[in-house]
Amino acid sequence: MFLGFKNGIEALRKAGCHKIFLDGSFVTEKPIPGDFDACWDHIGVDYAKLDPVFLDFSDARKKQKDCFYGEFFPANLPADGIHVFLDFFQTDRHTGKAKGVICINLSKNK
Repeated sequence: MFLGFKNGIEALRKAGCHKIFLDGSFVTEKPIPGDFDACWDHIGVDYAKLDPVFLDFSDARKKQKDCFYGEFFPANLPADGIHVFLDFFQTDRHTGKAKGVICINLSKNK
């Protein structure tokens, strides 16, 4: 699963993505996570260089899961009719309270 995540972030970096936000059981205390959910910042992304799998949400995002063993969403894409994915990931689905996610800076100059 980590290799799939790593391959996904490398493909996004090559397309000009500067930030990835990681969520899902991959960032919890679960000893064996079942998946990861990530969203990527669209600012700076060259869509001509972006692998089309990152914009394919058909069949419950099967192609993404097959390629990366997890899911990547554009951070600015509406998630639930109220929140964009970045905000959606930062809201606990059970309590509605704010929660953290991991931000990974892909820029060479950090």
